[in-house]
Amino acid sequence: MPGATPIKVLVVGSGGREHALCRKLIASPLCAELLCAPGNAGIADVARCLPVGVEEIDALVALAKAEAVGLVVVGPEAPLVLGLADKLAEAGIAVFGPSRAGALLEGSKGFMKDVLARAGVPTAWYGRFTDAGAAKAFIGEKGAPIVVKTDGLAAGKGVILCQTLEEGVAAIDLLMGERAFGEAGDEVVIEEFLVGEEASFFALCDGTRAIAFGAAQDHKAVGEGDTGPNTGGMGAYSPAPVFDKAMEAQVMAEVIAPTLRVMAEMGRPFTGVLFAGIMVTPSGPKVLEFNVRFGDPECQVLLARLESDLLPVLLAAAEGRLERVAPLVWSPETALTVVMAAKGYPGEYAKGDVIGGLAAAGEVGGAVVFHAGTRADGEGQVVAAGGRVLGVTATGGSVREARDRAYQAVDALDWPGGFCRRDIGWRALAREEAGR
Repeated sequence: MPGATPIKVLVVGSGGREHALCRKLIASPLCAELLCAPGNAGIADVARCLPVGVEEIDALVALAKAEAVGLVVVGPEAPLVLGLADKLAEAGIAVFGPSRAGALLEGSKGFMKDVLARAGVPTAWYGRFTDAGAAKAFIGEKGAPIVVKTDGLAAGKGVILCQTLEEGVAAIDLLMGERAFGEAGDEVVIEEFLVGEEASFFALCDGTRAIAFGAAQDHKAVGEGDTGPNTGGMGAYSPAPVFDKAMEAQVMAEVIAPTLRVMAEMGRPFTGVLFAGIMVTPSGPKVLEFNVRFGDPECQVLLARLESDLLPVLLAAAEGRLERVAPLVWSPETALTVVMAAKGYPGEYAKGDVIGGLAAAGEVGGAVVFHAGTRADGEGQVVAAGGRVLGVTATGGSVREARDRAYQAVDALDWPGGFCRRDIGWRALAREEAGR
């Protein structure tokens, strides 16, 4: 966008995804000033952080108006589901992120499945239930293995993979009886257990058009070997070897395009980023879920590889003119993120531990440390303030090189209260070594 007037940008969020977005956006000649609400200790190095929470919708709109912001980039899903984009649009402020009606693709798994069915998008068979007895009967009819999900948002943890009928019944009791995730479990979605390899695919959308934004693979389980409970993500890498250019074209044609068409037909034109969780099955790619924001930690590895200026592309999507965007340029290198989490996560964990070695970790060649759950303690120290705390990211000419650099940076940290998985990228590494 040569000659365009620089604008002030506000990023909403406080995680590793938002740190990656801020670091990329501040590098744009189109960015006059970068704000973040509420931000974290790492984001404060590249943006002016303001103490407004992500669900304080009216306060965020007031902030954007007072600061004469030219574009708001919304990181997490919760404010989108609450209608932040609608309120910003009413105030005449450009926003990258879907309306409340569009965000229902993530806000309700049942709605999302109904859209897929209407659009003819390949996905697992499913049923929607508000009655626990009917849900248990459906599980008995279909058999195991089977998947039970909360309909509503559950911070990425409302999906239970059930290997037996007993586990399926217990999942219903947990979500609907014990209300482990509150009202998110008022309705459950029960669906087919798909077998294959999972990948995350992203497309930028302007309501009618979409452009591919790459694929990544993440590690959701807390333990090595993909064991233990699901988390918000313990690491990721891109590109995803299982997701080649032919599959990207297939998913754009068979998943993204029909979904955008149906959403527009329903009066819910979708703008922002559409994140498709894809299971690559023996019979082809099938949609597991949609999210309406960049993944975390997938965003970190995608932006580490993106060589194009991000800001004009997000602004074009927000303003409905993606057709004018030049093809995106990507580095051929691999990017890999290792998440450092507080011990005990995803269960109870301590906060307030001082994290040392951040400068040393950032000096490792090809590495950058993204902050997720951190805060400054007022004495010049960074302390842990969440479950997933850091996203140690590195690039390299091979999966092995990127992985080795990332773990070298991890080992430079001084944080006894943290832990990470030591096998991030194992699938891609196995493919790489098999191909030698």
